[in-house]
Amino acid sequence: MQAGFCCFQALFRKRGVSYMSEKVRDIKGIGEKTEKLLRRLNIETTDDLLHHYPRCYLTYGEPMDIGDICPGTRCSVSAEICSPIHLSARGHKKLCTCLVADQTGQLFIRWFNMPYLKSSLSQGDRYVFTGIPVFKNGRLMLEQPEFASPSKYRELSRTFQPVYPLTAGLSNKTLQKAIRSVFSSFTLEDYLPEEVRDYYDLKEEGEALCEIHFPTDPDRLEAAKKRIIFDEFFRFTAALEMVKDRGEHALNRHVIRWPQEVKDFLSSLPYPLTRGQTMALEDIRNDLAGTMAMNRLIQGDVGSGKTLVAMTAMYAVVTNGAQAAFMAPTEVLARQHYENYVRTFAPLGVRVGLLLGSMKSAEKREAKKGCASGDFQMVIGTHALIQEGVSFSDLALVITDEQHRFGVRQRDALMKKGEDPHVLVMSATPIPRTLAIILYRDLDVSIMRDMPADRLPIKNAVVGQKSRSTAWNFIRKEIEKGHQAYIICPLIEESESLDAENVQEYARNLTMTFPPSIRVSFLHGRMSAEEKKEIMEDFASGKIHVLVSTTVIEVGIDVPGATVILIENAERFGLAQLHQLRGRVGRGRDQSYCIFLSGTDQKEAMDRLAVIGGSNDGFAIAEEDLKLRGPGDFFGTKQSGTLSFSLGDIYEHAGILTMASEAVELLKSRGYDLGGMIPGLLENDLNYARNI
Repeated sequence: MQAGFCCFQALFRKRGVSYMSEKVRDIKGIGEKTEKLLRRLNIETTDDLLHHYPRCYLTYGEPMDIGDICPGTRCSVSAEICSPIHLSARGHKKLCTCLVADQTGQLFIRWFNMPYLKSSLSQGDRYVFTGIPVFKNGRLMLEQPEFASPSKYRELSRTFQPVYPLTAGLSNKTLQKAIRSVFSSFTLEDYLPEEVRDYYDLKEEGEALCEIHFPTDPDRLEAAKKRIIFDEFFRFTAALEMVKDRGEHALNRHVIRWPQEVKDFLSSLPYPLTRGQTMALEDIRNDLAGTMAMNRLIQGDVGSGKTLVAMTAMYAVVTNGAQAAFMAPTEVLARQHYENYVRTFAPLGVRVGLLLGSMKSAEKREAKKGCASGDFQMVIGTHALIQEGVSFSDLALVITDEQHRFGVRQRDALMKKGEDPHVLVMSATPIPRTLAIILYRDLDVSIMRDMPADRLPIKNAVVGQKSRSTAWNFIRKEIEKGHQAYIICPLIEESESLDAENVQEYARNLTMTFPPSIRVSFLHGRMSAEEKKEIMEDFASGKIHVLVSTTVIEVGIDVPGATVILIENAERFGLAQLHQLRGRVGRGRDQSYCIFLSGTDQKEAMDRLAVIGGSNDGFAIAEEDLKLRGPGDFFGTKQSGTLSFSLGDIYEHAGILTMASEAVELLKSRGYDLGGMIPGLLENDLNYARNI
């Protein structure tokens, strides 16, 4: 496991020294070369090594007949060597070959660069050979197979062989040997009291770690995983609790009142506030005038009106004579926010500034000057806001949009631009309430579920591959009405391993199908920042009618003219990510549509898509997905960086997360020092807990 909040600091003892101080070089058999290879995997201590978990396990099943083996599928065959062992040279490689046979047929076997096998193997010997059969040169063969005597194979069949994430030059056996050496040299002192382990039916930590690396039984392996996952969640929730207890919230140095100007602003809106907006604004109003600086999360579904809440909070700060800053995840979105803020607040006499990384030097100098002098009362920007040389006159409120898109250091850096400013973070990622209470225990949380009254619900359709042409015709008709469309594909370019649509080929096909008057373009993450910015601006301005894209558009573009989104191979995405993608449409006053096109008709996949096809409520979808989903990342991909544990998954293992949270509360109530239980709790853990 990587160093950081997921890494447990329990103590191994060896001659009175904590195992945390032991370098891998001190392990018997680890030399300078292996030490360097391990460092590539961020393994420097015995702790790092023990928490570098197998990515999977190999099992050794009952050997099958040669006549029954299937190319491309790992298998074992019990056979007799029926030919002499041949040793030959192929270029710089030594090639060792032979034939093996059983009653159902013969199989060709070859090994590269293992010349010693000529003397250790003999015609007439019987072994169990394990590998992946392939067809080459017109015949079936095994390359580089493992082999064992029948008696040795019977022993192997009772075990799981761990397979680790590796780097070039480092073998699986080297890692196994090093880990065995650690277990033979150290003893583990469990940090959890026995009563807690018994209550939650948890293995001892040392036993669990040993079972994770060297499983002896499927049930014991599952029990070991439960304990390790519990440890990850316990450390995380303990860090949250410590942040809460240490009073990380600063005193309120910027007491902000809610003047008549703010009330007039809200009264002048052409539409009534939703119940969620009203409650969130009341929470913010109380925070800004309270004794402690605000540290609040606004968790609102896509389209719930979080932007208006942020605008109102910033206006309240400005009317009190201070500054407010808003950090957006992309330049296109930042510019859109800026234009919206100028339209809204310039008539009220508020000076709004913009600071982007792509600005010319002269523009940046003027923008920084406006921030430092206080001439800019509201400042909208991206990461450029946290660069050196950017300062503020009196920064009282910082807001980050799509909070999971920013790292801890980035959000901290923006906060440090002021003197203990109020903090508001916003997220459109739906999380079930039961998990939100645990995960955001250090933050005050406002949840907005309802939608503005003037927003039409998106109409959804879940269809199969045969409906693609119908979907394209529907898109064409929407464009003829003056609207725009997104088409989302999982891949960037063609893949031999995945039968999924890709943006480049898809855009070419669409261009040939649609009339020349319909302009089609594509967008993906491998493009340069400047290319992406230009395409998104062209789409936002209406120069592009159809944008074929990967999930790069999940956050960072707001186009009211887009009324249709077609998601190809929808079954390959998580439901929450599908909901986020769907949120790219429905931002104007026209009826919008989302078409989920499945690449499979399997019942499980169609049942999952039926959940999102039948609801526009992201929180309800999150609750249902928690019941339906299997192992994997709830957010669809691992790119968000949100709650990335080594083994634990807050959705798949929600029950264990609840256990860990309960255990933290129990031990705290009984007077246990959480920091003392987990020695060396890293500052990174607390930083993460402050900003999750």
